Amino acid sequence: MGELDGKVAIVTGAGRLRGIGRATAVALAKLGADIVVTGTGRDPASFPADEKAVGWKDIEGTAEQVRALGRRALPLVVDVTSAEQVESMAERTVRELGRIDILVNNAAYARGPDRVPTVELDNDIFQKVIDIKVRGTYLCSKAAAKVMLAQGEGGKIINISSGAGKTGSANTLAYCAACFAQVGMTQTLARELGPDGINVNCVCPGAVDTARMDDLVYTEAWDEMAQATPIGRNGTDEEVGNFVAYLCTKAASWIHGQSINIDGGDFMEH
Repeated sequence: MGELDGKVAIVTGAGRLRGIGRATAVALAKLGADIVVTGTGRDPASFPADEKAVGWKDIEGTAEQVRALGRRALPLVVDVTSAEQVESMAERTVRELGRIDILVNNAAYARGPDRVPTVELDNDIFQKVIDIKVRGTYLCSKAAAKVMLAQGEGGKIINISSGAGKTGSANTLAYCAACFAQVGMTQTLARELGPDGINVNCVCPGAVDTARMDDLVYTEAWDEMAQATPIGRNGTDEEVGNFVAYLCTKAASWIHGQSINIDGGDFMEH
């Protein structure tokens, strides 16, 4: 028997082979949960070399890893900025898997074009970053919370923010704005939903070796980020995914409304 047997989790932004979303989906499945895996339906031509080399199938690839663990998986292409698509996601989850117990808001805009000086930041890029991370968190949390409240059995909502949600840095205005917003949204949702047994927390990773960071991995900047941490290395998607899964267990039920750093000690202030 797994800790999360009978539970159903939605993990957004979970289609990449090297990614926090995939690792979280697998970690939750190992604990017994059935998983809804969402992504944007990426063009295979845009996949990084490591995904192409193994014939990765985006959200279906993650779904296959979940099924290999004996759990049900429902891969869905979802634009988390669309209220209609998010409502459809919630409805299909209940219709096909029976309930919603866990939501992990992991979807985010691809880093790169937003990492420029503010005076050079494209207005549309700024809005896209905000829409996915802030509006997406809002819409998905709202839809999932409605189901959890109707079920009357509590639940878990985990928002994936960043160390950029704790401290600002140059050339990251849009991302910092979105990540700071998630920290505040976590606290508000925790105040509202706690009385109904729904835990809401936020995870703030530092530098993690994922496809999202491929513009930095194996560069001098990547090494410098590792050396800046007290333990001298950057993180893995499995380390973050396993921690998110822990927050979804009964053992973590008194952790509530927190935004928790997981970054090798790079940022120790609360």
